[in-house]
Amino acid sequence: MTLYQKTLGDFQQSYVGFAALVIIGQSCLGGAAAMYILENGNSIPQMIQLGMVVITCTLVNVGILAQLTPKTVFNMTIFSVILSLLAIVLNVLVI
Repeated sequence: MTLYQKTLGDFQQSYVGFAALVIIGQSCLGGAAAMYILENGNSIPQMIQLGMVVITCTLVNVGILAQLTPKTVFNMTIFSVILSLLAIVLNVLVI
């Protein structure tokens, strides 16, 4: 069994508890990504990055509130975390 399958199974089993943790965790991570993006100014590239981070974090919250399937919410959460971490790394180390 892969790590993805095991984690997805745990997420599906305790969906309500994990949903609360996901909302808090990815919102904080998205906020940190927004902070690092805005530290580099407010030009068009930064606003595009900020928009992408805000939209993905918002879509995860909407997915939980709309009661989408746990697998969909889990995959959206993974994408949101990866995008937020990528934005943080990009704005701290590269730009």
